[in-house]
Amino acid sequence: MDNTKRYERLRERYLNGDLDRRKFLGLIGAAGLAYGVQTPFARQALAAVEEVRFDGWGGVVSEAFRKHAFDPYTEKTGIKVVDGTFGGGDEYLSRVKASQEGEYNIAHLSGVFDYARYVNLGLNSTLNEENIPNLQYVIPKLTDVFRNVTDGKLSCVPYDYGTTGIAYNRKHISDEEAKEKGAKLLIDEAYKGKIGGWSDWRTRVWYASLQTDQDPNGATDMDAVWDAVRTNRDLLLKYWQSGAELMSLLAEEEIYVTEGWSGRIYALQEQGHDIGYIDPPNGFGWQECLFVIKGSPMAACEELLNFMLAPETSIAVAEGQNYPPALDPTKVDLGEKIPTLPAFDPTGKLDGLTFADPKYWNSHEQEWSKTFGRIQKGY
Repeated sequence: MDNTKRYERLRERYLNGDLDRRKFLGLIGAAGLAYGVQTPFARQALAAVEEVRFDGWGGVVSEAFRKHAFDPYTEKTGIKVVDGTFGGGDEYLSRVKASQEGEYNIAHLSGVFDYARYVNLGLNSTLNEENIPNLQYVIPKLTDVFRNVTDGKLSCVPYDYGTTGIAYNRKHISDEEAKEKGAKLLIDEAYKGKIGGWSDWRTRVWYASLQTDQDPNGATDMDAVWDAVRTNRDLLLKYWQSGAELMSLLAEEEIYVTEGWSGRIYALQEQGHDIGYIDPPNGFGWQECLFVIKGSPMAACEELLNFMLAPETSIAVAEGQNYPPALDPTKVDLGEKIPTLPAFDPTGKLDGLTFADPKYWNSHEQEWSKTFGRIQKGY
């Protein structure tokens, strides 16, 4: 019997339920090694996968993942999901770079520019898409931008999308004023000491570009941009570091206006806080992905990604974290709540969102992150 038939028969037994997953992987791996063949499953099979690490943004997002995805996945497969959190993409990347290969497995990354950074550092894997059939339900535009970075292959699956728009307290700022002033609300002296801002250099440069009437994906007057960043800094109560801190500052009315993540603002509105939210023209649109890091147990990770992309799982997570899922609304009925979320596009085309150009932003990362770091410290 040749290897192909041997694998096909093992797969048939597995699909028929005659073999559980771990025994199937073990036999595939053992067969491959016995015949001198390195199969995709060989390494994992000989050291049975007992857990997968997942790192995300914490707060209501992590709570939604744990409740609606990780716990059901563990119950189904027996594989434990160890979830960690981080406050920013730069912080997490530093951890991964300093780690041993395989220590970190799946990351909830934000933006194609983050994906490109990992790829450029050689931290990407290559997914076997045959093991992730639920990819068929994903909005094509969200998948294509990742394929463009990795020559048609994928190291991640798109999972959700949203915007970083303007959040404001309606007791002090009307909807009309917010729409009229847009991004310039964040540099309005009338609200000095009641303005917040995320301590993320990309967000600061993006909004400073809008405040100086420039294209956020191609600003030409950086002196004006940095002046706007300094103006914003001088009017701030503080820079916030996490989604939980953002929500606390608005809920406790320590600040009246800030840029904020659409899902976190929706959560505040659900809690009864009178917080308005707008996306100014060329506001910051983004998508998030579940990225598999080099050295991870691929079969287990692919199974988890497929489980998380299943419509019932993805919809439940989306309703829990308040960000629209990457599922195509023309292919999947997303229920009643998701169409009411900020940034949701019923067409699945996402033409109304402005996404960051990864080449533009990553080419300036070193210079601009350092410049913002100096400004943040008061220089």
